[in-house]
Amino acid sequence: MDNQKIDWKRKLTSRKLWVAVTSFIGMLVVALGASEESATQITGILMAGASMIAYIIGEGLVDAQSAGNWDYTETEDPQDTDQNNPS
Repeated sequence: MDNQKIDWKRKLTSRKLWVAVTSFIGMLVVALGASEESATQITGILMAGASMIAYIIGEGLVDAQSAGNWDYTETEDPQDTDQNNPS
């Protein structure tokens, strides 16, 4: 067995995963006797929620990666220099 770690963050932000999950749930709802209209509404709600979750996780990953590359250089405010405020 391979000892590679599973990248859960990447998997949870996969659109293919969320489409598969919502399709499964939509078909399960119909199979359990609910109307196709109900299944469509449930699928739409799930996709909207999944899109939001994937976006938040994705943006968090981008922010975390850019935080490690942060190069802060202090700059002076031109209004605070002595050249602009003669005594």
